[in-house]
Amino acid sequence: MKLKPALFALIAMALGTLFALVSAEALFRFLPVSDGLMAMPVHAGAPVFRFSPDRELTWSRDWNFSIVNRIRVNNAGYVNDQDYVRDSRPLLAIVGDSYVEAAMVAPEETVHGRTARAAGTGRRVYSFGASGAPLSQYVVWAREAKVKWAANALVILIIANDFDESLVEYKSAPGFHYYARRDDGQLELQRQDYRPSTVRQVLRKSALFRYLALNLHALERLKVLLRSLVPSARAQTYVGNTSADAGKTRLQKSRQAVSAFLRDLQAVSGWKPSEVLFLVDGIRYPANGKAVSGSYFVQMRNYFMSMSRQRGFGTIDLDPFFFARHRADGARFEFPTDGHWNGLAHGIAAQALMDGPFFSEWANVTNGRQAN
Repeated sequence: MKLKPALFALIAMALGTLFALVSAEALFRFLPVSDGLMAMPVHAGAPVFRFSPDRELTWSRDWNFSIVNRIRVNNAGYVNDQDYVRDSRPLLAIVGDSYVEAAMVAPEETVHGRTARAAGTGRRVYSFGASGAPLSQYVVWAREAKVKWAANALVILIIANDFDESLVEYKSAPGFHYYARRDDGQLELQRQDYRPSTVRQVLRKSALFRYLALNLHALERLKVLLRSLVPSARAQTYVGNTSADAGKTRLQKSRQAVSAFLRDLQAVSGWKPSEVLFLVDGIRYPANGKAVSGSYFVQMRNYFMSMSRQRGFGTIDLDPFFFARHRADGARFEFPTDGHWNGLAHGIAAQALMDGPFFSEWANVTNGRQAN
């Protein structure tokens, strides 16, 4: 008989918890919770990372929805208002990570949105990007742009964490390609397969789960908290969106990744250096001191631009454009609650691209021939 009160208490707790969860789920369905881009499976039969196609969705961030944006994943599985078609019109492909995915920016304000408008209906400008992608993944999208969509010009946006995160020993997110070292020491592309579990697919449909995972980033916050409890852990200093630590090993391996990337753009993706332009992000605001000049990102961006130019690739350093605008009116290039480029920064990068000879030469091509 003594078990009955305890059993009733347990049932009451379970029912109370269930009621709270159901109520929270109902509430969050009325709020702009991030829907999630929903990556498709990646394997030998479908080796190119992309998102679940043909979806209109809400992207938001933070517990209080500090940024809310409506975006579209198109027929090809990329965040772009346009559907992609293969035809005879010249195609400029723009490849990158979350700065090209640009889920936090109004579609018309993105680099690819602005460039597509400037190109007009007689030409195509398509974007290929996803958050977290590094140089190694750009090789895969560069090949898809050329082979599947008949692109004849390629722009790749380079940011601070593109270099070391191209190596599988530094990062290995499911669905992307990374560089792995062979027995002879050479780097080669290695695909990380991705098959979403049944549990994950079910949880994706819950607004409460998406709020915890995508708006609160609960798992990442827990990891940060646990790291902070480790006595040996030290605070990281960042320049760009990556650690400023310019250790010899990190620099050496990152330079090897750059060499493999420039090699594979030609050998794997089939691009000539003259057909490729790199837009290289920078520190964005004028800064002096060894802490910045000697940082990992500054050393790597300088190395990348030097090597790419030596091999005949086009390169635009975006820092002079950011510096000039900041000096003129104190402009900021990120969101108050998000470190990605805001619409202004996208506009500056797009204008730098369109004012240069690379875009002008491409824009003068009609159906593969120079326009009169």
